[in-house]
Amino acid sequence: MNRKQLANAIRALSMDGVQQANSGHPGAPMGMADIAEVLWRSHLNHNPTNPNWADRDRFVLSNGHGSMLIYSLLHLTGYALPIEELKNFRQLHSKTPGHPEYGYAPGIETTTGPLGQGITNAVGMAIAEKSLAAQFNKDGHEIVDHYTYAFMGDGCLMEGISHEACSLAGTLGLGKLIAFWDDNGISIDGEVEGWFSDDTPKRFEAYGWHVIPAVDGHDSDAINAAIEAAKADPRPTLICTKTIIGFGSPNKSGSHDCHGAPLGAEEIKAAREFLGWEHGAFEIPSDIYAEWDAKEAGKAKEAAWNDKFAAYEASYPELAAEYKRRVNGELPAQWEAETQKIIADLQANPANIASRKASQNALEAFGKMLPEFMGGSADLAPSNLTMWSGSKSLTAEDASGNYIHYGVREFGMTAIINGIALHGGFVPYGATFLMFMEYARNAMRMAALMKVQNIQVYTHDSIGLGEDGPTHQPVEQIASLRLTPNMSTWRPCDQVESAVAWKLAIERKDGPSSLIFSRQNLAQQERDAEQVANIAKGGYILKDCAGKPELILIATGSEVQLAVDAAAELTAAGKQVRVVSLPSTDLFEQQDAAYREAVLPSDVTARIAIEAGIADYWYKYVGLDGRVIGMTTFGESAPAGELFKLFGFTVENVVSTANELLA
Repeated sequence: MNRKQLANAIRALSMDGVQQANSGHPGAPMGMADIAEVLWRSHLNHNPTNPNWADRDRFVLSNGHGSMLIYSLLHLTGYALPIEELKNFRQLHSKTPGHPEYGYAPGIETTTGPLGQGITNAVGMAIAEKSLAAQFNKDGHEIVDHYTYAFMGDGCLMEGISHEACSLAGTLGLGKLIAFWDDNGISIDGEVEGWFSDDTPKRFEAYGWHVIPAVDGHDSDAINAAIEAAKADPRPTLICTKTIIGFGSPNKSGSHDCHGAPLGAEEIKAAREFLGWEHGAFEIPSDIYAEWDAKEAGKAKEAAWNDKFAAYEASYPELAAEYKRRVNGELPAQWEAETQKIIADLQANPANIASRKASQNALEAFGKMLPEFMGGSADLAPSNLTMWSGSKSLTAEDASGNYIHYGVREFGMTAIINGIALHGGFVPYGATFLMFMEYARNAMRMAALMKVQNIQVYTHDSIGLGEDGPTHQPVEQIASLRLTPNMSTWRPCDQVESAVAWKLAIERKDGPSSLIFSRQNLAQQERDAEQVANIAKGGYILKDCAGKPELILIATGSEVQLAVDAAAELTAAGKQVRVVSLPSTDLFEQQDAAYREAVLPSDVTARIAIEAGIADYWYKYVGLDGRVIGMTTFGESAPAGELFKLFGFTVENVVSTANELLA
């Protein structure tokens, strides 16, 4: 059958879906249809009947606004995405939202739409493939052997994150990463030459990529030859495909008119005539379906891999069992017992250390049980303390390592980690100063949206870092993390809370965790076994009074000791004071009403929240009758002790505020 007609099936479905929704982007799917047809029918190893086959190739549509392209491909090749879902494009509760959403339709490997993050996720997937292969493959037994393919447009290349990720991809020699640049010269504002005049091929050559320039994106033979050449090269490859946006639309192709709006009924009619497509809306002839159907071929490919894995399992049974455990996301059998013992030992052996050091100690203790750890830091490992004795750097020459030096690439790091998590086989974490999570905020939002594990270590958590000044002192960052849906945020007060935070972040598979640690030393708190257990509830009574409390002090992190000291002085003066440590507000709010009421009784309205972060967040806990000792401005450059005094984080100020409130 004519390959152009097979590609035209994508064009027809795409323009019909956008037209029916009266919303969407038909230009990119119509322009990239020929590339997609060659890739998906001649190269992509996948199984529509088992979208989660471990050794499948990954496909990422980084220019996610062209979502009808991937929905058409999934439908045509036989995934469980019926034509009714394409007709419901962009409608409530459909599996075909405006941008591809991970978990909605089978075969969607990642959520894309925020430009540049898709290609960055793809870099993470390629890192995961290369590392798993280095850790598990043996001579004659290549059980990890797949490619990561990504489509991207001019917008992905303009976004700064693509520079971060693609530079690192070249350094790490990710030879099984193949990206296609949809070089159509058009964005929403029009012809991009007025604002995007980079020499993109030279840029990627400078990164150390294999670049194939000037490929006709509508010539199937040229596309196929480029993919074959990409597979033969040990470097990541950029295939520069020159396309016509909206190909097939006789009056709108090649212009921004078809980028982000329906073509209109008359233009669709003209396009059908131009393409020789003689079928109605959402109508695909049976012979075209038959040519596209990849179900039987996919089953055969997976069956062949299963045979390879059976031979591997016979030769290396322990490695095979470990591989299955890791790709299934299961923790080691001894995990719960060992971690509980570690936490109990920490409580029994107090240490007044910075919580960033407590975090490193937790990595040391837990890492010995977790070969799936894949750590990293944005050029701050000596400050973030994210390396432990078992850390081994991952390099282009030796990908068996478990630690990535991301360089000063906070955004790239965080989105790459999303890709590693989506690929599977790892528990990934990264790190930077809390202030610089600002660079990576959108990637952490995407992790929360996709419900994938992404552990971020954020150190230097407050004005307590001192002399570096307000440029480095986070104020509003903790609140913004707490306000992000499905984000678990921890600010521990000592080594015990830090270990619990790490344990729960490792166990959490349905969303990201932000672990916020101090630069300065923190005093360890006294606790009984019940209090240690209650840390996992996000908030608990740390110090209580003999009778009914008349005042509750709520604190996190470095301010917990301040609350304890102030409570002691108030108690000595005859006040009934309770201290509540609230290291994870999101977990606390997940507890049942009875527990929350027991910790924060609703009839005790005299409450003071103490945290060296933005004050406004805490009024949800203290109410209009309470007080917040927090930040309402940026910090200053001075030693930490002077700053805490300047901004009211002193026993004297807490006691004075309490007496005023109780009066």
